[in-house]
Amino acid sequence: MKPIRFLALAALLQASVSPVFAGDNLAQIRATGVLRIGTEGTYAPFTYHDDAGRLTGFDVELGTAIAQRLGVRPQFIEGRWEGLIAGLDMNRYDAVINEVAVTDERKLKYDYSDPYITSHAVLIVASDNTTIKSFDDLKGRKSANTQTSIVGRIAAAHGAQVIPAQGFDESIELVSAGRVDATVNDALSFLDYQKRKPDAKVKVVAVDTSPDSYDRSAVLMRKGSPKLCAAINEALASLRKDGTYQRISEKYFGRDVFH
Repeated sequence: MKPIRFLALAALLQASVSPVFAGDNLAQIRATGVLRIGTEGTYAPFTYHDDAGRLTGFDVELGTAIAQRLGVRPQFIEGRWEGLIAGLDMNRYDAVINEVAVTDERKLKYDYSDPYITSHAVLIVASDNTTIKSFDDLKGRKSANTQTSIVGRIAAAHGAQVIPAQGFDESIELVSAGRVDATVNDALSFLDYQKRKPDAKVKVVAVDTSPDSYDRSAVLMRKGSPKLCAAINEALASLRKDGTYQRISEKYFGRDVFH
């Protein structure tokens, strides 16, 4: 009887654990009526809090629209970038929508939707800085970045000492205060920052056009999510077709950022 009880217990445990780590949980999402979305909340204009404290941004509006196309409501779960993607492994959420760049390394472990945004890395310095004019000038300098980000890796690859920062705005603040020499960051984030703070004493001195900086971002999901991936791709196509994507894009960037 002991082996039978053991097998029954093992089967029960397996049944209780499997849904938690199941990759393709589209049916469960529709059954619960909720799409759980991991996001930073500190990365303007993609995901941030407005003056009233409400979570907003390009990715937040896009994630909301995707959830609506799936027939469910979005539930945004905020977390720091360093642990955001790993939250998928812990089943904290069903997808990450946070301008996550498509990389071969991540493809080994996770599934991506079709890309929905394209951007470049830019080198940003204080307006009165005359010594840094190219990425090569970063050697031996300090660059404010989230350490595990693509832009942080670009800064390090050019010889910069990466100083940890929690998002774009903090990186810019460190540059403005003279605590770091520069930040390598997202061109679209800088475009939004200029719109919000036209008098900010910072400038772009170089654009990285190498293949490694030509970022296409997509919705990130657990590996083995073909049904969920297909549903999100269908939602993205629908949003582009009916003009919703362009409306959201123009609201935050003044132009279509898909291409």
